[in-house]
Amino acid sequence: MHDHATGSPETAGGCCGANVVARAERLCRDRDLQFTRLRRDVLETIAGQTRPLGAYDIAERLSAQGRRVAAVSVYRALDFLGEHGLVHRIASRNAFVSCGHEHGDAAKLVFLICRTCGGIDETTAPSVETALDRTLAQSGFRPSSRILEVEGECGACLAGNAA
Repeated sequence: MHDHATGSPETAGGCCGANVVARAERLCRDRDLQFTRLRRDVLETIAGQTRPLGAYDIAERLSAQGRRVAAVSVYRALDFLGEHGLVHRIASRNAFVSCGHEHGDAAKLVFLICRTCGGIDETTAPSVETALDRTLAQSGFRPSSRILEVEGECGACLAGNAA
């Protein structure tokens, strides 16, 4: 599981910061892609947060650094970063989280979204995916997207409410 809420070294603060930028640099170099300043700035902004950010939030944060950044430019950078698996879009929030994993394009992800603290955990659920594959095959349905989002309360919030 990948926790975007805790900021522990193994999770949001550790892998999402410098490591996700280093991964982006490596990926762009290996694929002969341009990792522009704006793409880097957008990725660093997202990776530096424990909560998902929308494009307008990102544009505002980048504009606060002394230059005006248009939301349309941020959306272009997000499209690039998403296409290459460096960020994920959380559809229910219309926001983005960074991804420090080396999973492939075929990875079937599940995002666990806490309604209380706003934290998001990224994980996989092979048994759920197997059941979903079966259901899709039986119905003859071919999805264009397979990202599952589950809302509820995270363990930290549940523990805090119990205390």
